[in-house]
Amino acid sequence: MMASFWRSIRPFMEGVVAAAAGFAIGAILLSLWGFSPAKAYIALYKGAFGDRYALTSTLADATPLILTGLTFAIGVRSGLFNIGSQGQIFIGATAAVGASLLPFPPGVRLIASLLLGMTAGALWSLPAALLKATRGVHEVISTIMLNWIAWYLSLYLVATALVDPNRAEKTIGIAPGSRLVPFIPGTDLTPAIFISTIFAAIIYWVLWHTALGYEIRAVGLNPSAARYGGIRPAVVLSLSFVLGGISSGLAGATQIIGRPPTYALYGDLSNVANLGFDGIAVALVGRNHPFGAIVAAILMGALSSGARSMQIYASVPLEMVRVVQGAIILALAIPELLRLFEPIRKGFSRLMRKEGASP
Repeated sequence: MMASFWRSIRPFMEGVVAAAAGFAIGAILLSLWGFSPAKAYIALYKGAFGDRYALTSTLADATPLILTGLTFAIGVRSGLFNIGSQGQIFIGATAAVGASLLPFPPGVRLIASLLLGMTAGALWSLPAALLKATRGVHEVISTIMLNWIAWYLSLYLVATALVDPNRAEKTIGIAPGSRLVPFIPGTDLTPAIFISTIFAAIIYWVLWHTALGYEIRAVGLNPSAARYGGIRPAVVLSLSFVLGGISSGLAGATQIIGRPPTYALYGDLSNVANLGFDGIAVALVGRNHPFGAIVAAILMGALSSGARSMQIYASVPLEMVRVVQGAIILALAIPELLRLFEPIRKGFSRLMRKEGASP
């Protein structure tokens, strides 16, 4: 019974220890460069949770990261290292802007923006899925290439078909009736946070309460055993790619129609840049679990919002803030990274023992 209790709380305890280690390393680095760790961390907390505006900024920053974290987490559960979220965000955001050109009423256009973003993200995941299923192309290679293709395709569309004729630095704006408006005037938290959390709950239900989720997890644990049990790994892997694409496409759409005050895609795509790659850290910190991704995304959002206060009130330069953030995130991600690479380590150890036993 005690062993069962320990297994149930072990991820939480690992997270607590990792967080303490990350903040301790950050404090050491701040001290070595002549900054006050106490002053910096107090400013970080106030910037993330100190008042209503800080809290809403934290949650707004977390909103797209929940969805991009899900993309990577779904891939890991099926045995994939899917890093194609960034390209799918570019395409999803571009599709959401394109929905503004459709002759729909405002409410219908809002729904169309979300659906088009999800569909575009799913379609953009298909080439990697097909290459993996039919030719065995590793997903890291295919998704990296698709990320670059999505980047340049989105830049082209933003600069041509979707450009604002009055402001060339951005696309046309989302019509006022088709936007997700803030809960509190003057903040940037919109119902997009509910869309993200509800989608995370749906993914949890799919992974742990449906036949498809069972197959995804079975393929991720042992593809050969899953195939012996009648599961078709190629189909399951393709579906996990598509689910991840839907999640990232939705992230791109919500970032455009639900993040004031811009409600448009910048010409350099900077308002959706790096969200896909940050989602990898979110998934690792959240132990590749949908609900863990929510908690990890809020933590990442807090670090992002608090970073501004560290610069303003603790006089910590941006470069040092990034170093501290990196130390904290890396420390939190290490337990899950070790778990992911454990099969590789065991396989290498078996190979070395076999080589040592051979004459």
